[in-house]
Formats: sequence, structure tokens, C-alpha cells
Amino acid sequence: MAKMFGIRAAFGAVLALSAALVLIGCGGGQTAGRKDTLIVGITAMHTTLDPSMQNNLHSGRVILHVFDTLVWLDYNMEPRPNLAESWEWVDPANPTQLRVFLRQGVLFHNGDELTARDVTFSLDRALLSPHNASVASMIQGTAAINDYEVLITLEHPFVPFVNFLGAPGMSILNERSVTEMGVDAHSLAPIGTGPYRLTNVVAGDRVELTRWEYFWCEPAPIENLVFRLMADASTRLIALETGEIDIMRSVPPSDISRVQGHPALTLHNEETVLTHFIAFNNARPPFDDVRLRHAVQYAIDMDAMVQAVFMGASVPATGPISPRVWGSAADRLEPFEFNPDRARELLAEAGFPDGLSVTFFTNQGNPQRADTAEIMQNMLRNVGIDMSVHIQEWGTFLESSNSGEPDMLMIAMGPTTGDPDQGLFNTFHSTTWGRGGNMAFFSNPEVDSLLEAGRREADPVARAEIYYQVQRIIRDESPWIFVATAAEITGVRNNVKGFRSAPNSLPRLWTVSFAE
Repeated sequence: MAKMFGIRAAFGAVLALSAALVLIGCGGGQTAGRKDTLIVGITAMHTTLDPSMQNNLHSGRVILHVFDTLVWLDYNMEPRPNLAESWEWVDPANPTQLRVFLRQGVLFHNGDELTARDVTFSLDRALLSPHNASVASMIQGTAAINDYEVLITLEHPFVPFVNFLGAPGMSILNERSVTEMGVDAHSLAPIGTGPYRLTNVVAGDRVELTRWEYFWCEPAPIENLVFRLMADASTRLIALETGEIDIMRSVPPSDISRVQGHPALTLHNEETVLTHFIAFNNARPPFDDVRLRHAVQYAIDMDAMVQAVFMGASVPATGPISPRVWGSAADRLEPFEFNPDRARELLAEAGFPDGLSVTFFTNQGNPQRADTAEIMQNMLRNVGIDMSVHIQEWGTFLESSNSGEPDMLMIAMGPTTGDPDQGLFNTFHSTTWGRGGNMAFFSNPEVDSLLEAGRREADPVARAEIYYQVQRIIRDESPWIFVATAAEITGVRNNVKGFRSAPNSLPRLWTVSFAE
């Protein structure tokens, strides 16, 4: 107890200063010596640093470095010990109760030691959040058996649940900090157990993190980690070439050869579990009519569009979940053919012989989505559909999309847990509209029933068949247009050692170092 009190006192002043910096949002703060600071050029800022209140990758990539989860998913999407040293099903034949044994001596950034109470608090909080239905809604309850053992009870058997404990939304928070600071203040100055602690946020510009010297694993080799917003891809690339930044996220396909040909740079290209898609708003006119959704499908020459936009870095998607995900039925689903005449016939059948006007929303910082919108505009105009394009800042785009404002929207999503349940339940179940992940506002009783059955089925062969049936219905009902598989294309300076892309697009940067 004396040891914990001493650590808490030693870091109290640091925590208070960090919180003040975050709340004020003052600029600067970078260490002068660049050997001590890793700078990552990003396309969008986080929407929140409260793990329970987000389900987007831009937030998750920062949260990953401030917080820890009970398990982490390796590069084959297999669960490995993290805050949990081990785990076991109470009855493997009926996987509804999971015993989790915690690592001892783990310290939060305020000096508190991690206990089972923090874990139950965090998981219960995730369960109540509409943002995390896809990863936490199967939890019935949690109990702290002692300081270092937790019992998680599920509503029904769910074999892949351990993978779900590795999702950013299941990060472990410090109960005392959240309770004493309040939710809003804690989201601005979050307290985790991760390899870095938050020291500064400059809204619309950067997030600054500093190494947590008492990290339970080896402390990060680089003292400071900075995520700098550079929404324009050309700006990011120039900054990478000049050494202003060390890592560039989202290299456009058109710049791949430029990075590969630069003597100071290395390109990392990883196929991910994500899928680029266009979601219709299925809950209101005009796209509550499946004939209009099909009309748009037939109006698009997908092969030509994907080649023009992604230049071979991605291939056309034929299903809602990536071929990299277990249970994907992409090779069993027939894509829509390019048939403008059929599109015009369906428009007339649906009562729009003279065409109609629709809206299309996407986010800044991703030129491929803007290019897709421009090409789609021309293809849809050819069949009588006038599509207006709205490109918004990331947070604004999420709010617009979650509220159902667009007729169509483009984004990329996928099961960061590596299981098809997350890739289908949160995007197509009727209980997850909007913030839960169902941006298409799609509802189909048969799909709901199948997804619920998939959660309860333990046999992998039977589960795969269930998810095939879901994907077949999704293809036929067309709540989405499947655009392309998603690649993680990253530019890295050669003096950065140890960088590795992640299939769930959540790279771990605390193992990265600078060459001597």
C-alpha cells in the first residue's frame, strides 16, 4: 500500500499538468530532439478518447496507446495475453462463463494498481454503450472474484468472445478516475495503463503522448508519440519525404511508386479485414425501395471504377466482409453486372422514369472516396440520377451518418476482432442503427434471426453456413454497395525500425524505435 501511495503522489503533479494541458489545448509541446519523438501523419482526428463511447478506427488508434485490453490480437488475429495473463471457460462445452486471471502489479497513469473492480467497471460500461453493441452486447454480467480474478457471464454461448476482449471499445479504464473526474473530463484527460499517457491535444492539429515509464511491459523505446492531422495526402507525403513526419498513414495508390522509389522511405502494404462500401439509407425514401438500390448497383461499372480509384492496390469487393475474415462468403456471391438499361427499367418501375436526386456523403482525408464519388456521379447521371456530393470533416461526417442524414455514404468497416459476427451483427442487425454501426439503417427479421443464431452456434461449420446465408441476403437486399477490399498502405522512413502493419488497421507503435 505504501508503495502505491508513493507512486500515486509522485505522479499526481504530472497528471494534473497533463489534464490542464489537454483542457487548455495549448500548442507546441514537441520535444526538440527528434530522436525522442515519433510523429505519425494521420488523415483525421479522434472523435473521443473514451473507449466506451466510440467504435471508429481513428479514435481506436490513439486509444490503443493510452489504454490496454485484456487480450491483444496478434498479426494472425489470434488472442494473446495482455492485461489478462490467462483465461478459461468454466465449462468448455457450454462457453457462457469466462474466468479471467489478471496480471498483477499493473499501474494506471495515476499510480493506482489495476484490480478486478476496474475490469468489471469497464466491461459493464461498454455493455451499456450504444457504440459497443457489436462487441459487448452478449455480456450478461461481470463479477470480481478477488482483486485479480474476474468472472464474465454471457447471455448465451459465444465461442469467439475472447477475441472481442481485444477490441478498443473493451479497453480497461480506471474506475476511480472516471468516477471522480466525471465522464466528460475523463474523456479529455483519460487514465489508462497503456505504454503512453496523454499529455496534450491541440484540436484540429495533433495529439501528443508521452512514454509511461511504469508500463507493465517494456517501456516504449521512443519517449514521445505525436499524431499530427494532415488531411491532405500530398501534404503528408511531402512531410514524410522531408522528415517532418516519420510515418504516413493512408498512402494513396497513385503515390505508391513514389514512396517505393524514394531512397529514404519504405512502403508497407497490408491486406486488412476492412471493406470499402457505400451504404444506402434503407429506412426512408428513396432507398427504402429495393428496386432503386438495385438500379444504382446496375448503373455502376464497378471493375472500371475500382481500377481507376485504387489502381490495383485493392480489388472489387463481392461481399460485406473481407476475404481475410474467417466465414467470408465473398467467393460465393455473384456481383451485380454493369447494365445501365436495367437500371433505367428499375427506376421507371419504382416510379422515377425521369430520374431523381440523391445525396452522397463521405469524409475528408481520403482521396479515394472523393474520386469514387466523382466517378459515381457521372455513371449515375447516365441513367438519370443526380447525385450531390458532400465531403465532411471526420467527426461531422460520423454525426451526419449516425443520424441518417445521407441518402448514401461511403466508409470502410470490418471486424477488428477477426470474427464475422462483428462484421455483420453491428452493421446489419436492427438493434444497431446509427451509432451501433448499422449506418444503412437496415432491418430484416430473417437477418436478425440468423445473426442471433450465429452467436449461439458453437460448431464452426454450422456457423459458417449461417453467415453465408446472411451474406447472401445482404447481397440480394443491397443495403450496401460492395466497393473494394481495403489495404493498409503506410509510408515509413527508413530510420524507423520495428514498424509492422496490422490486419485490423490498429498498428502497435510502442515497439517502434529509431535506428542508432
